[in-house]
Amino acid sequence: MAKRYIVHIDLDSFFVSVERKFNPALIGKPVLIGGSADRGVVSSCSYETRKFGVHSAMPMKQALKLCPDAIVVRGTHGRYGEASREVTEIIHDSVPLYQKTSVDEFYIDLTGMDRFYDCYQMATNLRQRIIKETGLPISFGMASTKTVAKMATNQAKPNGQLYIPHGKEMAFMAPLPVRKIPMLGEKTCEKLYTYGIEKIGDLQHVDLRFLQTLFGSAGQYIWEKARGIDSSEIIPHSERKSISTEHTFDADTADERTLQTILVSMTEELAYKLRKENKIAGCMAVKIRYSNFETHTIQEKIPLNAAEHILIPGIKNLLQKTWNRNRKVRLIGVRLSQLARGNYQINLFDDNEEQLKLYQAMDTINFKYGDKTVCRAAGMEVGTRNFNPFHG
Repeated sequence: MAKRYIVHIDLDSFFVSVERKFNPALIGKPVLIGGSADRGVVSSCSYETRKFGVHSAMPMKQALKLCPDAIVVRGTHGRYGEASREVTEIIHDSVPLYQKTSVDEFYIDLTGMDRFYDCYQMATNLRQRIIKETGLPISFGMASTKTVAKMATNQAKPNGQLYIPHGKEMAFMAPLPVRKIPMLGEKTCEKLYTYGIEKIGDLQHVDLRFLQTLFGSAGQYIWEKARGIDSSEIIPHSERKSISTEHTFDADTADERTLQTILVSMTEELAYKLRKENKIAGCMAVKIRYSNFETHTIQEKIPLNAAEHILIPGIKNLLQKTWNRNRKVRLIGVRLSQLARGNYQINLFDDNEEQLKLYQAMDTINFKYGDKTVCRAAGMEVGTRNFNPFHG
């Protein structure tokens, strides 16, 4: 079997780095990107703040207590999406197989290329090209598996690179804390700590049956990860580029309140689905079909997000722009497009801690008990209607 060469690429402090491109005065300074100092949440933070214990999703007030000299930047949504697209295009033009897992993270498979090239040099050249053409700091790790490559990247940060040769995976991992294993939760780590298992090297010497007794079926996963065993492939898949829903009225209507209520409910439904799939949208559209089947669609580019409190005002505005109030509506629809991988953290520039907690609470309940268990009051009266979702 051919040796695998997997590269994990991560843009360092992505939002901060992009802002520093536009404002070099921020370079070397402690920077927090997020909402207001009183009630906002940290979306991203520079390495200068992390040494004080600051991390993303932390309340801004707490972050400023830990690092009082930090500069708070509200953030510029469009810049991050554009920077991510620039990096993606460079990678797309440079390698045969890659997977984009978020706006600032990629996996690349160079397996087989070693017959013709030095894979580590290829990755080095790619990193230098990205830095040169985008001005963004970037780190990468290369190893035989996705897990070890990601861990190598984390060790190479900030703005570095690290290659773990084949056969050296366990030796590389051994001195690292168990919490460095990707996807290993805090509760799992705490349970390991109670048995004196603090380093990955300690975990490598634990019998598989012991881990299975402690963690059930997850024991096998933990045992394999500690040894760098990971057979997961990098398979680029064609993700849908839009998500939509429509509603056809039983009787044509020109009642503005009815139209807005339907739009609010549909937008909320789509935003929830995006968050459930860990996606964000960069464009929204409203579709109107009149009684004579004449159809009009209007769309607008938006900052990448999946939050209905941001989307709903925009959707209502599109309705006002496209709807002829002298005509009755037969069908109305909402489409969110230009989808990208990413989570709700990208929207925290305009949000406060209460809003974040509200979304987390609503999504937790809806994930557990089903869609529309919890929704906004404006959408409740149509929450039980049957929509006809279709995907582009």
